[in-house]
Amino acid sequence: MNHVRLKLTDLQKRYNRRTIFQQIGADVTGPGSLAIVGRNGSGKSTLAKIIAGVLSPTSGSVHLEVGGSEIKREVRHRSIGFVAPYLTLYDEFTAVENIVILESMRNGRAPAQADVEAWLEEMGLAARRHERVGTFSSGMKQRVKYATALIHRPALLILDEPTANLDEDGARFVEKVVQRQSGSGIVVVATNESHEAAWCRSRIELGTR
Repeated sequence: MNHVRLKLTDLQKRYNRRTIFQQIGADVTGPGSLAIVGRNGSGKSTLAKIIAGVLSPTSGSVHLEVGGSEIKREVRHRSIGFVAPYLTLYDEFTAVENIVILESMRNGRAPAQADVEAWLEEMGLAARRHERVGTFSSGMKQRVKYATALIHRPALLILDEPTANLDEDGARFVEKVVQRQSGSGIVVVATNESHEAAWCRSRIELGTR
């Protein structure tokens, strides 16, 4: 993995007149890991989306550097994997089709079929790879999201509520994903579960000011 650095500087987010968080900063150089913790409503998901480039901060900046080059916000998605329970898949398409479509949207090219098959095998979905995702349980959909997030080997992996909808086997798999990513790039985990926060070497605590 190339050199990876994530720097957050004086981030603030306001909705109308309400300040969600302010003066948030962190500087993580990969291999590394960062937990975002706080009570419900403290802005964990909002901060995760800002890091991913999905939302803009009210003020402050996010700097992502890969291989010595800054990754601009408009192309940041190509270097990121993002998993969250609120992200949606295409229910009318199969697991294979979802991965191919979403990866093509992210990087402008379809993934190798062998890579798609390998990730679905790792997720325990090989036998149902040609079934419509709309027939899947919430846990199975979450596994498809992980395959989609990891297939391009992202420099930065962002996990919001990483084990939501997953059983014990799925949760153990996620812990291994975090360990692997934190050894090769950077992983950000947004959670209010103490054992998930403990997977990471540094942390941001929201709602403490």
